[in-house]
Amino acid sequence: MALVEITDYGLFCAQAGVYIDPWKPVERALITHAHSDHARYGHKSYLVHHHSIPLLQKRLGNQYYMGIEYGELVNINGVQFSFHPAGHVLGSAQIRLAYKGEIWCISGDYKLQEDGVSMPFEPVKCNTFVTESTFGLPVFNWANPTKVFNEINHWWHQQASQKRTAIIFAYSLGKAQRILKGINHDIGKVWVHNAVHELNEAHVQVGIKLKPWEVLTIDAKPQPGDLIIAPTSAETEGWLKRFAPCATASASGWMAIRGTRRRSSADRGFVLSDHADWIGLNTAIKSTQCENVWVTHGYAATFSKWLRENGLNAIDIQTPFTDQPVMDLPTEN
Repeated sequence: MALVEITDYGLFCAQAGVYIDPWKPVERALITHAHSDHARYGHKSYLVHHHSIPLLQKRLGNQYYMGIEYGELVNINGVQFSFHPAGHVLGSAQIRLAYKGEIWCISGDYKLQEDGVSMPFEPVKCNTFVTESTFGLPVFNWANPTKVFNEINHWWHQQASQKRTAIIFAYSLGKAQRILKGINHDIGKVWVHNAVHELNEAHVQVGIKLKPWEVLTIDAKPQPGDLIIAPTSAETEGWLKRFAPCATASASGWMAIRGTRRRSSADRGFVLSDHADWIGLNTAIKSTQCENVWVTHGYAATFSKWLRENGLNAIDIQTPFTDQPVMDLPTEN
């Protein structure tokens, strides 16, 4: 029997009696990161990297959280577990399992580009690697983030010169903090939606340094030339009317696809992702020196076929994980 199996509740290690990123309530859950498609409500206990705890407290309230440091070893019924940096968002981890010479690594979501917020991705040598494939096609090839932030700064400066408020939509956890750190604050004042503010505070709580921001309360009055960072859930006609005249943008890896940019309601799209691109996925898998790969969410069937053609024992597995992790808190109180 494999060290890890797929069940109706999620990925399960029977020897240890624990689940990894389970999608139904269980007794003991090991969580790779705090996005809502990986960390769900209702488990009796959560083992996470300690930086994820304040994020989960914002999302799920005061559950029974146990924090672990990267590289720390935990033995559960003979299975040795350790968490290793995934580079996805704050506190994100790959989970390594070792038992009787068999080593697995469940990566969760990851990226190889460094972002100045999360710990950089660390290759984990293993026999079997469980990988995402959200952007598992050759068309996805990320530019250097500095180039992307220069594009965002140029766009923001254009809006400021035309007396418009610039609004950029991005995930509240991960992407929003990257944008806040990467943009040029000399252009104007930066406001953030309350959902972003809550998670910014959680970052500061664990010692992450972010650039200044103002909270976009109901009574707040951003001026033309200011920039607003908001979650995608805020993008409604009524909400946008508060800031007219304004221009909108979306920051996402999906903006690499021309059709997605065309269908987007935003005026502009910037290609910025917290997931590995095609080269990143292949580089990460090669760095593990694994023989077996389980491929999940995204282009799993296509990417696993590619891996098989290149000599790996690869299969695609079905999970409820979404292609685009969403972690948007309620709007302003």
